[in-house]
Amino acid sequence: MKLYAGPAREFVHDTVRNQIADKLSAAFFGHFRYQPATSEMNSWRNSLRAMSDVVTHGRLLDTGVMLEYQLPLSSRRLDCMLTGTDGGGSARAVIVELKQWESCREADGEHVLTWVGGGEREVLHPSAQVGGYRMYLQDMHTAFYAGDGPVGIAACSYLHNYPFDAGDVLFSPKYGDLVASDPVFTKDDFDLLASYIGDRVGSGDGMAVLDRIEHSELRPSKKLMDHVAGMIEGRAEYVLLDEQLVVFDKVLACARNAAADSRKQILIVRGGPGTGKSVIAINLMSRLLRDARSVQYATGSKAFTETLRKEIGRRGSGQFRYFNSYAGAPPDGLDVLICDEAHRIRKTSSNMYTPKAKRDGRPQIDELQSAARVGVYFIDDDQVVRPDEIGSSDLLRESARRNGAVVHEYELAAQFRCSGSDAFVNWINNTLAIRPTANILWERDERFDFRIMDSPSAVESAVRQKVDEGHTARMVAGYCWHWSKTPLPDGSLAADVQIGDYGRPWNARHEATRLAAGIPKAHLWAREPGGIDQIGCIYTAQGFEFDYVGVIFGQDLTYDPDANTWLGHRTLSHDSPVKRSGDRFVDLVKNTYRVLLTRGLRGCYVTFLDKDTERFFKSRMA
Repeated sequence: MKLYAGPAREFVHDTVRNQIADKLSAAFFGHFRYQPATSEMNSWRNSLRAMSDVVTHGRLLDTGVMLEYQLPLSSRRLDCMLTGTDGGGSARAVIVELKQWESCREADGEHVLTWVGGGEREVLHPSAQVGGYRMYLQDMHTAFYAGDGPVGIAACSYLHNYPFDAGDVLFSPKYGDLVASDPVFTKDDFDLLASYIGDRVGSGDGMAVLDRIEHSELRPSKKLMDHVAGMIEGRAEYVLLDEQLVVFDKVLACARNAAADSRKQILIVRGGPGTGKSVIAINLMSRLLRDARSVQYATGSKAFTETLRKEIGRRGSGQFRYFNSYAGAPPDGLDVLICDEAHRIRKTSSNMYTPKAKRDGRPQIDELQSAARVGVYFIDDDQVVRPDEIGSSDLLRESARRNGAVVHEYELAAQFRCSGSDAFVNWINNTLAIRPTANILWERDERFDFRIMDSPSAVESAVRQKVDEGHTARMVAGYCWHWSKTPLPDGSLAADVQIGDYGRPWNARHEATRLAAGIPKAHLWAREPGGIDQIGCIYTAQGFEFDYVGVIFGQDLTYDPDANTWLGHRTLSHDSPVKRSGDRFVDLVKNTYRVLLTRGLRGCYVTFLDKDTERFFKSRMA
């Protein structure tokens, strides 16, 4: 999908006569059925006039121009693409990302801080952003990698209001490789930008190349398949056993047969903590890419998704997405969509930041099931920890029936976390009264080191000792303390978790900026070494596993020995959505502690702030 495509002469004509924004607006409404925001209209007027001047000055009138081109299988749109041939007659394209920025400041990683949307926000460096678009097309669009003469593609950004300064943060050494690959042009680089584009697409045949791009097939490239699959296969721990292999083989069979069967195939794979749901999902990504299937991996967790993206690298990161990424996806655009942690599916993909015009009320599960011929949903019905998470096996079945899909269901039983101890997970389920099991007592298993300790300091000391020995370990807690929104002036984090003379910060928030050295962002807390110095909450710990986990069991959930029941205490919780969950509060907090207590592969150390609760747990230990 694109909002505008045509010869450069026509683009210049429409821009000079102030018609370009109106044409884009009409096309936008025709596709999305609502009007674009005023800010987007103004952006089109300002930025495209600047781009038109470059085309005119560079004598690029024989190029093709495509505006607001939607990346395949994505809701992202390119600002501008020019097409044509180079001096040697080879077909080429240049992506130009247009920015109205006037200044920016340095931030972590590949990000910068700039003023957008009414406030200073952390965004990708322009070269990182447009370079990601370039690689995505090279990986997913056959025009750019298939055939005897694929279309060559380059990318750059044009900051037409930004003054050039060689010492500016945009050109600092930390961004050097990004800028060298996909350059940034400021308002003072007008001639340089025109030459950059002219050298690549300025020799004519622009519309022929544009037409070729528009009508080429969408498929993952061998380079992408080798990169992602190779990264995954290099991890020796990703080995499948027993029922895991049964699920794996069934998904491959459904993918092979999808073209011959017009009905959608939905696979529901249930399993508790540590049964290998994510292991199967990652292996499926590797194999399906090797088999040249168009496949993506989606979750509802920012922490889990961003960690996967970092481990896979920039080239493959576009294949790892979020459940709310498929609102505008074409039906059956993918062969397979793998949905990990499907219990985190929400009612709709809209949120508080979604413009009113875009809130169509379509269920998120329908968007997911529409996006692929085969949908694979890994789910644990007892891991729902927020009231707006509605994912369940019943929801998946009902949506599949509504969409005329064939449903296959599997149950994973083998335990790979907690040193393979089914008994420990079953005991936690029983003790928290989540579900009755045969494991009423914890029969101390020497394979799994479970201990109740008398203070948070003792738990942290044991956890740090394991880290010193070379193990992975983290401290986590129930959401019973205020979570500061911003770091302190020196970039450190406030010690929000205060228990007597013990004080530690929560992990950094996702939106935190200007963090002190060594403090990881929230989504990398589980993997970066500095995460040991903060307390993780349910939203950063869920989906991860560690060799050892230390748990602070707060007072938002306590056991009443007189009434012989679990009690929830809203006033002692700082999780606002959960506090507003009505009669679901106790169940959601139980699920939270179940998740926290089962993050350990080899051991779990816990301290209880309520002594009746501690005595109850101890009474359930042999």
